[in-house]
Amino acid sequence: MPDTPATTIDEAPAPQPSMTRSGRIDLLDALRGLALVAMAIYHFTWDLEFFGYVAAGTAGTGGWRLFARLIASSFLFLAGYSLVLGHSPKFRARPFLWRFAKIAGAAALISIGTWFAFPESFIFFGILHAIAAASLVGLLFLLLPAPVSFLAAAAAFAAPLYLRSAVFDTPALWWVGLSETIPRSNDYVPLLPWLAPFLLGLGTAKLLHPMLSARWRSAQGDAGHRKLWIKPLAFGGRHSLAIYLIHQPLLIGLVYAFSLVVPAPVPDPAQTYRLSCEQACNRNESGISCAAFCGCTLDQLKEQNLFEDLNQWKIDLRTDERIARIATQCTIEAQSGD
Repeated sequence: MPDTPATTIDEAPAPQPSMTRSGRIDLLDALRGLALVAMAIYHFTWDLEFFGYVAAGTAGTGGWRLFARLIASSFLFLAGYSLVLGHSPKFRARPFLWRFAKIAGAAALISIGTWFAFPESFIFFGILHAIAAASLVGLLFLLLPAPVSFLAAAAAFAAPLYLRSAVFDTPALWWVGLSETIPRSNDYVPLLPWLAPFLLGLGTAKLLHPMLSARWRSAQGDAGHRKLWIKPLAFGGRHSLAIYLIHQPLLIGLVYAFSLVVPAPVPDPAQTYRLSCEQACNRNESGISCAAFCGCTLDQLKEQNLFEDLNQWKIDLRTDERIARIATQCTIEAQSGD
């Protein structure tokens, strides 16, 4: 993730047991490093799914889906926290613009790379895009009291629950997060509701960090012991942007190389369809029973001899009227509980 400064409130702090000589706080870097480890675990699971070693839909449903959201929330929280540390007691324009340029540039690279690799689900607004956008919004809250940030975080979290509109269905506004139709992407982290953890981190830093910083500065004795587990994670946290950009190509390359030696078993098409359908249904948050809906559509596709053509990409899901009728019928049945 972005190499966000993890400085203390002071602009030029003296080295302390819990701090590096550059003024970075080891514990914050270690937390970011821990989030990187969790992210690598999730992406490795995604890669295994992509190559067929685990069931389709695994990384996007159930506990893995919650795991992914917790990882994204942790990075955004730490980014908000670090924004306060890097710009208190006064805003430093040059470091902010340099950091923003790195994050935005890396986000652009991700979009371009995934456009060529996965054109149907490329990352047009992922975690890096969200952190860059949230950092700009966060500037408005740097001089405001912590409770204002908390209230704004609650509003950002609730906005998609109440303010969704077809007006935002145009691709130019997908980044906002209020569209009724959830766009397809391998990493979709729109500003709403994901601004919420960023502002929560920003408010937490304004409220608690002066006290926590004093404790870290006065900590003695067991600093060397803490270094044994903090140091490796803190190193990763200090180079988080580079690790973010490198780790997934490396992981997917390793899984691909393994697949050349030990190919994955051929998946059951019906099971693959159900899992993919439920994943897309859950992502749309349509309020119906996704299991019932996907089971119904699978049965209808088979009865109408459409399932094989669908698997062979001979049917355009977006324009085929038969698919639209099946979806409408199964939506009604899922809503009625039949």
